[in-house]
Amino acid sequence: MEHNAIQEAERYIQNARQILSEKAGKDGDYYTDKKYIRIAGHTAWCGVLIALDATLKIKEGLKKGQRPDIKDYQEAVGKIDRKMSRYLMNSYDTLHKVLGYDGNLRYVIVQDGLKEAQWIIDWAGKRIEN
Repeated sequence: MEHNAIQEAERYIQNARQILSEKAGKDGDYYTDKKYIRIAGHTAWCGVLIALDATLKIKEGLKKGQRPDIKDYQEAVGKIDRKMSRYLMNSYDTLHKVLGYDGNLRYVIVQDGLKEAQWIIDWAGKRIEN
């Protein structure tokens, strides 16, 4: 089940990349369409959450119907790997806020967000394997 979740998280990252390459447009150092930056950022962030949910089992400690908060994820990751906790918070800021809400068009920011998302998913996959 958990390995399927990592594969699903990887699929979300690939979908985000596909959205960017096919629909966001690029002109020099910037993408051209905020709508697709927002969609790609949200998609990638969902991939991170899928991987973390499979790895950390945060939802098991919550009341029925309650959603985990970013602080729940940060605390759980921080107990295992403080460095990865920094990646998580940066990924949250970049993917969820800067891309997902603001639609920041800067190419390097978008690519850095996707790179950190991939690191988190890879980390989660290794935690499942061990």
